[in-house]
Amino acid sequence: MKKYFSFFRLRFTMGLQYRAAAAAGIVTQFLWGAMEILIYRAFYQADPSAFPMTLQATCCYIWLQQAFLALFMGWMMESEIFESIQNGSIAYELCRPVDLYNMWFSRSLAHRLARAVLRCMPILLVTALIPAPYGMTLPTSPMAALGFIVGIALGLWITVAICMLVYILTFFTLSPAGIRIVAVSAIEFLSGAVLPLPFFPDTLRKIMELLPFASMQNVPYRIYSLDLTGTLALRALGLQCFWAIALVILGRLLMRTACRHVVVQGG
Repeated sequence: MKKYFSFFRLRFTMGLQYRAAAAAGIVTQFLWGAMEILIYRAFYQADPSAFPMTLQATCCYIWLQQAFLALFMGWMMESEIFESIQNGSIAYELCRPVDLYNMWFSRSLAHRLARAVLRCMPILLVTALIPAPYGMTLPTSPMAALGFIVGIALGLWITVAICMLVYILTFFTLSPAGIRIVAVSAIEFLSGAVLPLPFFPDTLRKIMELLPFASMQNVPYRIYSLDLTGTLALRALGLQCFWAIALVILGRLLMRTACRHVVVQGG
């Protein structure tokens, strides 16, 4: 495990160097979050009773989404991994005395965490100063805070596991573009990144909540905003645990098959 922690530490340290990009990202995320809230505000003013979440809960959801954008966005994959598969340099990594899945997983985890660390605190602190119902609020109970932390950790794990599947599937194609576009579209739509899942029709929402994508950002943000409480929150966290284990097992099995039949092109 020490060598994989070293991969994690190196990647995390490298990610912390991009402070100018983080500052630009913070400004962009503030403006994007404000724009979304203004759009929702217009709809809520028309008929507040027509929405499954309160305006305060929706605003918390949006600001959390912007603060932890790097943790859950599907399009934040590592281009270096795709390039190594395409240009043949993956052969060098296959010769190393390390588990390829564990190495990529630790790198991807560090890549997302480093970006989130640089951006989350300024966004959370500033939005906490915005008057209600448009700003952030503190969790109403210790259990909600604990559920949010556990949900964030499991959601990040699931996000990286899904991205690992995309990386591995690239072994079986000549270009990762098609798989990447389909995966990113599915993640964005089904995880609640475009629209919170409670806003979907009930039948569709119930199906979407069973999919692994709903166990990413959807669960921790709704627990924080008290849209998921009690038994429903525990059930959602349990489903997160299931997908966290199942996706890693699936990824490792697929990686074993890919490495057994890999054909290196280029180099």
